[in-house]
Amino acid sequence: MAELKEVLVPNLDTDAVQVIEICAEIGEVLEKEASIITVETDKATMDIPAPFAGKLVELKVAVGDSVSEGSLIAVLSVEAAGDAPAPAAEVAAPVAAPVQAAAAQTAAPVAEAPATVAGGTEVIEVHVPDIGDADNVDIIEVLVSVGETIEADTGLITLETDKATMEVPAPTAGVVKELKVNVGDKVSQGSLVLMLEVGTSASAPVAEAVSAPAASSAPATSVVEVKEVAVPDIGDASDVDVIEVLVAVGDMLDVDTGLITLETDKATMEVPAPFAGKLVGLTVNVGDKVSQGSIIATVETQSTVPAAPLQAAPAASAPAVTAATPAPVTAAPASKPPVPHHPSAGSQPKTGAVHASPAVRRLAREFGADLTQVKGSGRKGRILKEDVQAFIKYELSRPKASAATAVAGGAGGLNVIAAPKVDFSKFGEVEEVPLSRIQKISGPNLHRNWVTIPHVTQFDEADITELEAFRKEQNTLAAKKKADYKITPLVFMMKAVAKTLAEFPVFNSSLSPDGESLIQKKYFHIGVAVDTPNGLMVPVVRDVDKKGIVELSRELTDISIRARDGKLKSADMQGSCFTISSLGGIGGTAFTPIVNYPDVAILGVSKSEMKPKWNGTDFEPKLMLPLSLSYDHRVIDGAMAARFSVTLSSILSDIRTLIL
Repeated sequence: MAELKEVLVPNLDTDAVQVIEICAEIGEVLEKEASIITVETDKATMDIPAPFAGKLVELKVAVGDSVSEGSLIAVLSVEAAGDAPAPAAEVAAPVAAPVQAAAAQTAAPVAEAPATVAGGTEVIEVHVPDIGDADNVDIIEVLVSVGETIEADTGLITLETDKATMEVPAPTAGVVKELKVNVGDKVSQGSLVLMLEVGTSASAPVAEAVSAPAASSAPATSVVEVKEVAVPDIGDASDVDVIEVLVAVGDMLDVDTGLITLETDKATMEVPAPFAGKLVGLTVNVGDKVSQGSIIATVETQSTVPAAPLQAAPAASAPAVTAATPAPVTAAPASKPPVPHHPSAGSQPKTGAVHASPAVRRLAREFGADLTQVKGSGRKGRILKEDVQAFIKYELSRPKASAATAVAGGAGGLNVIAAPKVDFSKFGEVEEVPLSRIQKISGPNLHRNWVTIPHVTQFDEADITELEAFRKEQNTLAAKKKADYKITPLVFMMKAVAKTLAEFPVFNSSLSPDGESLIQKKYFHIGVAVDTPNGLMVPVVRDVDKKGIVELSRELTDISIRARDGKLKSADMQGSCFTISSLGGIGGTAFTPIVNYPDVAILGVSKSEMKPKWNGTDFEPKLMLPLSLSYDHRVIDGAMAARFSVTLSSILSDIRTLIL
């Protein structure tokens, strides 16, 4: 008969600690030392193991609770020692006589049987194998504990060199009897790790030491039982929808085979089979609603009950000799396989509960890895060190959001749904026109800049009444001289921008690829957006601060012609510090230009307009030029952008300041 035993928090040498993980599930059969919960102090994390083997029937704590020494955390169902089959009743006299005689003749061999069993095991030493040229290597994790039964190649300890980490595996299966090392120790090839108790081929079954009449027993009995499967504890959810039935009547089930999938408003979960057997009945269908305790299936199980050995009656002339019968060995519970995430559940939800050892948690904290996003490959979905390392490598390989990076496939921190496909021809006549080469090149770059640079646009106006009068006057003089240049407003804007950049060097910089620093430039190269028949191009005019108005006018005319004729080289469009995009010759009042990476700002210029401006006594007409300054908000704040815009406007309003 099973009995219920409470599991209490042992001495932790500290006050209250917080529960950060539930490592077992209700209904799970736990081995001794199997982890039940993980707690965290301000210094470390640790697992609280089961002090004895049994079935977990109740959890008394949840993630986030605080516990201390003596706190009740769980209740286990443990098989009582008296559950062994009772000996059979005394046999009838005709049977007893031959048994008594045989017992008297075989007394000596039976007495020696326990010694034979004890001699069936031996304790061996496990040493560190060949680990290359490494010496005095740190132990960063001990993966087993005393009393634990392990398989061959089970990891025993984890070592860390300056180049890599590695595990020392068990050379054979056995039981850990003694640990010779601790975390923090240093070991080399040949260092003693632990003592392992293993079985030997010399051990002989007890039955061979006993003559046939003395060892005779009734055959084992097979017991068939039909058990009901109920919905386990699913938190505070009730009337949960069944979205999928994963099995069919007649299926053979293993322990933890998924039966149905439930969906709440927060997550999806599978209900596993608590025992193995044949599914003989299903009581739910897709669309039904269930709660904790609802019966969902019936399973036919089969178990073998060992029969009681025949006990010889004591002979009158000799002392009674009872054959030593070892207690039945309970098979170790099957390890629970990781439950696959069903496609109908969508993305894996962050639950905050993860299965990982303290050493793995420490590694994750050191690298800033979110364990709720790491998929565990260990037993029962436990997260191993390799899983964390693979997750970190993947994250490091992704482009940083701070740099302007390609966004194809959701990189750069983006995760957008695919655009729907639309058949436009069903609405009317259509014609498919291929994009030009420039459009194919500039389009993805503009999209990258727009989604990876946080844009803000500052709007302003500049009084260019005097500038425009001066420009027209100079063009009239140049025409009389039949000069080979014509001054445009854009040339004055280029000179004004170069002077303003000198006063605000943060605008004359670029963000480093890692997003950690600014690269400030000591030169002033201005990019000028040119509208061509094939699309927008941005040639660069170099050293604007060192050139006069006439020289810039000639150069601007030359690059504009070469741009429209498609004769610009790649080098002609590289190295800009700042970009000007002018729509003044077309129209409009304002717009929001896209920053031309790697610049951190761009100036949009719209069509100038005569407006009445108050001079203190009356209104007078002024030619006002709309300015739209877009900037990278990671580098430039709003106050700095406003000051830049005001300074630029004041220079354009009084071009005499250009010579100061």
